[in-house]
Amino acid sequence: MSDTLPANNDTHLRVIEALYSGHHGWLYATLRKKLGNAMDAADLAQDTFTRILASRVTVIEQPRAYLSCVAKGILVNWYQRKALESAYLNALAQLPACEVPSPELRFMALETLHEIDAMLDALPPLVKRAFLLSQIGGLKYDDIATQLDVSLITVKRYMKQALVQCMMLVE
Repeated sequence: MSDTLPANNDTHLRVIEALYSGHHGWLYATLRKKLGNAMDAADLAQDTFTRILASRVTVIEQPRAYLSCVAKGILVNWYQRKALESAYLNALAQLPACEVPSPELRFMALETLHEIDAMLDALPPLVKRAFLLSQIGGLKYDDIATQLDVSLITVKRYMKQALVQCMMLVE
């Protein structure tokens, strides 16, 4: 299916509708096989088509390859989200019952963790590593410089970059 989408929204929607009707079953079956769960597969298939609809893509030369690529990105994000949620819930399980936050606070904390995770993933790898060594590892800048084999001024630059990203997240 090679389609060019003109500016006309009706035509765009018809093309996406054809993509959906022609390939949704295949994508759903592929995701269900990978996940072993019909509900998650249905959700991720919908998310894939929603992302494609929002992208305003103009040409789809190989629909299944394109769907696979978009779905893979969504699936990677989904796995990361599940891993983060699992780690958070495991940490909560270690708390005494009286200290466990309410469901509303847990939801807000998870959403904040997801935002922080996305912000960290947007950082260059060395900047992210320096920031985590400082904030989670408790290392001093000199120790980070030694571990990363960079200068102290570079560590300071990395930390500034990470903190600017944090400030943007707060805003």
